[in-house]
Amino acid sequence: MQKAARWPCDVCGRGVGSNSVQCTSCQKWVHKKCSGIKGSMYKVMKSFICRGCSNPVTSTGCTSVHIGASANLELVDQCCYLGDVSSVAGDADAAVEARIRNGWNKFRQLVPLLTKWDISLIRRGRLYSSCVQSSMLHGSETWPVRKENEVALK
Repeated sequence: MQKAARWPCDVCGRGVGSNSVQCTSCQKWVHKKCSGIKGSMYKVMKSFICRGCSNPVTSTGCTSVHIGASANLELVDQCCYLGDVSSVAGDADAAVEARIRNGWNKFRQLVPLLTKWDISLIRRGRLYSSCVQSSMLHGSETWPVRKENEVALK
């Protein structure tokens, strides 16, 4: 494993460090926690394939389609509109991951208030429910949700 702090993680976009692995196919760096590797990284380091390279549905790449005299449309795997992510696969996995990430960001912003002892536990619970949970569940009524998605959101 090499130290590659100046390279962004292909999944979360943050800088990678010593606890990261490089995809042997696309040569992009991925954090261990973002890669889904369980246990030791040394066993899979030489043969690691990232999710983008191993999943043929999401690895179609970006190409363009000619639609007129001087207009081209870019084909993409995922589209984010108003915080909701639609993917080529048609499932809610990308939307659920984006909403969980959004919920964690809101939680990190509220940690100073949620850990204050002079605010009652009921008020802290209401604050968490109104800010964090509502940001995670916004737009979820239109998702084609599976059991795994429900468990991830709880």
